Amino acid sequence: MADYLDDLRLAHVLADAADAATMSRFKALDLKVETKPDMTPVSEADKAAEELIRGHLQRARPRDAVLGEEYGIEGTGPRRWVIDPIDGTKNYVRGVPVWATLISLMEAAEGGFRPVVGVVSAPALGRRWWAAQDHGAFTGRSLTSASRLKVSGVSRLSDASFAYSSLTGWDDQGRLGGFLDLTREVWRTRAYGDFWPYMMVAEGSVDLCAEPELSLWDMAANAIIVTEAGGTFTGLDGRPGPHSGNAAASNGVLHDEFLGYLNQRY
Repeated sequence: MADYLDDLRLAHVLADAADAATMSRFKALDLKVETKPDMTPVSEADKAAEELIRGHLQRARPRDAVLGEEYGIEGTGPRRWVIDPIDGTKNYVRGVPVWATLISLMEAAEGGFRPVVGVVSAPALGRRWWAAQDHGAFTGRSLTSASRLKVSGVSRLSDASFAYSSLTGWDDQGRLGGFLDLTREVWRTRAYGDFWPYMMVAEGSVDLCAEPELSLWDMAANAIIVTEAGGTFTGLDGRPGPHSGNAAASNGVLHDEFLGYLNQRY
């Protein structure tokens, strides 16, 4: 059985390199920002970080495929690295420190590729989270200085903390009514956004989070970290893993009830 620890160590090396590149341009007055065809921003730091990671992977894992937000898919085979060089680019370009580099290794399995390694590195927050299949999830400054992650034991929605990114997209899918009903039922709601609520689910400080529209690179690393922390990560359709184009993550205990609200249609 593969233990993926060499791949996890490599993912940390990749994250270290990306952190150095992204932090060197964070809050730079001359940062170049463009608008992509989907009307989302991309900065020179997004491109530089992904190019850096791809270069490292080409040398260290030349047989593996790479899928990144900025430069698409390269290579084929049963192993695929999935990269979001800056998750939270809108925060990055405005000087908000809530952004991260997301790095995941996915392997071919029955039913499609599944994440087996994930690293989420948020250098402006001074935080990093990671996981490898069957080895648990951790947070800390390094592999040797880390604390194990475990989801909460909250068992009632009325005691639960629910995090999301924004209201955008829920109405388009006819899910806004159920979403709002859920916000009235839970103990607390906060729009932390992007990678952060998934990491808080893994830490046990938040119990539920969901987003209606996502890409694979937004979810792969988050999914393995949440599940290795004992939680549940699915699409809004209940399909396990990061393949549904949207996401719902929870401590597991509340997941079915949680999805019931988000799938109400008005």
